Amino acid sequence: MKKITVALAGNPNCGKTTLFNNLTGMRHHVGNWPGKTVTVEKKEGRVVYEDTTLEIVDLPGTYSLSGRSLEEEIAVGYLLNEKPDVVVNIADAAHLERNLYVTLQLIELGVPLILALNMNRYADAEGVVIDIRQLSQMLGIPVVQIEAIDETGKDDLIKAILSRPAPSEKITRYDHELEEHIREVTAVTGSRWSAIQALIHGSEIPEVERIRTHLAGIYGVQPGEAFADQRYGFIAGILNESVDHMTAGGKNQSERIDKVVTSKWFGFPIFLAVMYLIFQIVFTVGAPIMDLIDEGFGLLAEFASAGLADIAAPDWVASLICDGIIGGVGSVVIFLPNIFLLFLLLAILEDSGYLARVAVIMDRVMHRLGLHGKSFIPMILGFGCSVPAIMAARTLETKRERFLTILITPFMSCGARLPVYLLLVGIFFAGWSQGLVMFSLYLLGILVALLSGILLRKTLFKGESSAFVLEMPPYRLPTIKGVLIHAGERSWEFLRKAGVIIFPAVLLMWLLASLPFGVEYASSESLIGIAGSTIAPIFAPLGFGFAEAAVAILMGLLAKEVVVGAFGTLYGVGEEGLADVLMNVFTPLSAYSFMVFILLYMPCLAAMFTMKQETRSWKLTGLAAVGMCVIAWIVSFIVYQGGVLLGFA
Repeated sequence: MKKITVALAGNPNCGKTTLFNNLTGMRHHVGNWPGKTVTVEKKEGRVVYEDTTLEIVDLPGTYSLSGRSLEEEIAVGYLLNEKPDVVVNIADAAHLERNLYVTLQLIELGVPLILALNMNRYADAEGVVIDIRQLSQMLGIPVVQIEAIDETGKDDLIKAILSRPAPSEKITRYDHELEEHIREVTAVTGSRWSAIQALIHGSEIPEVERIRTHLAGIYGVQPGEAFADQRYGFIAGILNESVDHMTAGGKNQSERIDKVVTSKWFGFPIFLAVMYLIFQIVFTVGAPIMDLIDEGFGLLAEFASAGLADIAAPDWVASLICDGIIGGVGSVVIFLPNIFLLFLLLAILEDSGYLARVAVIMDRVMHRLGLHGKSFIPMILGFGCSVPAIMAARTLETKRERFLTILITPFMSCGARLPVYLLLVGIFFAGWSQGLVMFSLYLLGILVALLSGILLRKTLFKGESSAFVLEMPPYRLPTIKGVLIHAGERSWEFLRKAGVIIFPAVLLMWLLASLPFGVEYASSESLIGIAGSTIAPIFAPLGFGFAEAAVAILMGLLAKEVVVGAFGTLYGVGEEGLADVLMNVFTPLSAYSFMVFILLYMPCLAAMFTMKQETRSWKLTGLAAVGMCVIAWIVSFIVYQGGVLLGFA
């Protein structure tokens, strides 16, 4: 069977990953690009068409191939070193001018290229009519119209890939001055692409630097701007010959929606209402499914206990399996429906284009506080997981803004904390108040992040914020397949953690709760009881000064999902039995105080390691860890003691 390697390249928000998911379905592997000090997701998949296997790689989305950002470096490095058989450049048909910039650079790279025009229905709605044949002739490459969300044009694209097109001969021809010096530098660097990059970004070769100085004097701008101006001039000529702009009546749909959704008066209240609605749906829809899974684990524990009794297994084996494994892991896995629902709803908001608007809405608030609006994008990602959210801070322009964002992002409530909220909110609150309590926790995380950012701006990170420019993609109807894939991937990661992290963690807790042999399981005389009793007084002013809560907090440093597993293991019960136990040790006020502490104290070790990798400073990472724990204690103290004074105890 023949094999063709295909690389997908294009701007962010062009539908590249949607096309990748439609081509590969769930038959893909998610890994990381090698050799990087920070983690960048790498997606690879395959599709079999007749007698050919297509190996597909989804390159990071970029606006350019200059190699200045990490994403650009990865994309160019892959194209130059791995030399894929075909590169499919996905472009937003409604915004061709911006998208064709990468197309011209890909042609200059000399790769076998296909241009896939996506989102044609939005182009039609905006009165954009594209002459495909003319565009193909002017670029010298095959051009295919597709709709990634519903697989329109998929067969045409695959046929174009199977044809293995040759690299285009119609590379951008610059003016006489630039072309003369490109040829001169090419004789030194060995390729036209590397010569252009050297002229744009500089080189250690003295002759190249002399030419750059000469070009800057001629054009009055740096060589990079001269190249960009001429590329956009070439693009303008292409569009003039191949694209007609019909007159569209009134404003397009996205602009009409934005008039309300991003307005000064309605934008923020709409955002709050959307978030509250999400949490209420997570509770009301997820609860019945969660109860069914809990019953299943209860039956499993009974079956295991009876089976072990039948074979006369030692008590410690029965305790390990029933209390440790089933009780610990089961108490976390039962929350999978709620986790899936949350990720599903966030995926809908993301794919629809709404989350980009949230960043714009929050920019108004954040700039008044002296913070950068773009910082809110990593903070939004923090609702899913702190690790990619911290890494997303590298999109900020200055080191000061990057570090500031990295330090405040962990205050956003990640998905791993959700099982703790679901457990305690489900026990101590009822009806409409459940969504309200959840909403208040997420809102508190945002508030603490903003206040911490103000403090850091006035102390460690003084300086002016840079301008905030963000592309707002048009509103799009999310596809069922797309959001299910996104939610499925993130939920699978949650399950994977249950196996890789939570399972060993609950085994360790069971062992510590059973040692020294002969003591009562998880008693004050066990190792874990001694450790918990030692540190429990620290949390007494917060309303949860008992050993099991202290141990759960300690184990939560591994992964926040372990907190619920810790309770299940230490008490040796499932979710239903755990509810009865926790009602005897918590009150609604102390449970809320506990959730506040879980929300604000230092994130998991994976997030802290990522923070160190991004800041390259153990000192800053250590200060952040200590600072978050102190802030968590102070805020929880205020919540609990304030509640006591107000009579909520």
